[in-house]
Amino acid sequence: MSKKIALIAIGGNALLQERQRGLQEEQLESARQTAEMFGNVIQAGYSLCVVHGNGPQVGNLLIQQETASTRIPPYSLDVCDAMTQGSMGYMLERMLINRLAFLGLAVPVTTVLTEVVVDRDDPGFLNPAKPVGPFYTRFRAEELQKQKRWHMKEDAGRGYRKVVPSPRPLEIVQLDAIRLLLQAGHCVIAGGGGGIPVIRDSSGLLVGVEAVIDKDRLSALLAGLLEADTYVILTGVPRIALDFGKPTQRWVSRLGAAEAARHLAEGQFPPGSMGPKVESALAFIRGGGREVLITSPEALEKESVETVGTRIVRD
Repeated sequence: MSKKIALIAIGGNALLQERQRGLQEEQLESARQTAEMFGNVIQAGYSLCVVHGNGPQVGNLLIQQETASTRIPPYSLDVCDAMTQGSMGYMLERMLINRLAFLGLAVPVTTVLTEVVVDRDDPGFLNPAKPVGPFYTRFRAEELQKQKRWHMKEDAGRGYRKVVPSPRPLEIVQLDAIRLLLQAGHCVIAGGGGGIPVIRDSSGLLVGVEAVIDKDRLSALLAGLLEADTYVILTGVPRIALDFGKPTQRWVSRLGAAEAARHLAEGQFPPGSMGPKVESALAFIRGGGREVLITSPEALEKESVETVGTRIVRD
């Protein structure tokens, strides 16, 4: 009998937190702590697939490239996504291999460089809105607009930033490889940063594009395609709360999909925090998924995956 599949989505700030300087040593230590959480899930009998964000990391890489741009031509955003997929996958992979060895579990760990196809006519390309990379002066921003045809927008009086589209993911190019590795008993790290965005040209060939794919959208799609038994979304709180921050606040351990959708429509889950996570959970369930677990990394590290957090389940 094959093992149950759990897909866990973590943010890029799981490795590079806001208060940190961005040192390699800091990220490796964060990866070590994250690996303990993953080890608990694998120890509970799950085959594990991990999707990570890369916002802070790709932002730092773009800053490095701008600083050295007079000496070395910068890479396009799709290549930067590939670079951070590799570096972050390596850090998570190494620490998880060591953690599993400590637990006495003979589970291989593999990182898959993952391309994700988007629609070249996606509405997001008409209105790029996702800021990436460093802040520029107005003069430099205008220069980059002319030279590279970048879209630039002023950011709250702090300067100008490059903005790119955030199209919906449609197809995961390496899906078969991910599926086969899971079937062979590997823990798989895939879809880093939401995947490397590509389109298919008129000949059907893949072409990289300047875009950012939302990590939660990609992880919901991948969890559905893998027919994951549990889709785990990590956040800053151990459970979902209703009336959050009010005297009537109450934690919930289980929600039916219809009830969760009703609370979402009523504004219980704000767009800037829990809302997108509940939307991703509902998208997974509407696509045929069984259940979604929403919890914090700290809770998942300390408690059993079977009892921790809030579960949103199919009605």
